[in-house]
Amino acid sequence: METITTTECITPGEVKSREQSGETIQIIDVRSPDEFEERHIPGAVNLPLDGLEQAAAEFDKNTLFVTACGKGGGRSAGGAELLQKLGFRSAWLCGGTFGWLDEN
Repeated sequence: METITTTECITPGEVKSREQSGETIQIIDVRSPDEFEERHIPGAVNLPLDGLEQAAAEFDKNTLFVTACGKGGGRSAGGAELLQKLGFRSAWLCGGTFGWLDEN
């Protein structure tokens, strides 16, 4: 299992590959509940960016957290950086939710 040590993006294919190899991954959609309801990645949880730090108190340090927003790199990069500062392994999703869904 490769350790992610800086805030970087991870591709949908790499997420799926890591999951298939047994790594525990949680996708966190940091958009608003309305945006999440419109379209989201199956299995993702909706935790808007402004509530992420508080929710992280319940997170498992053994999980890789992949943050997602619409197109990737905006809110999701900020969320991944916040989680890393809190001591979690995290990355943001390259291409975001729309990229993931367009791939599948």
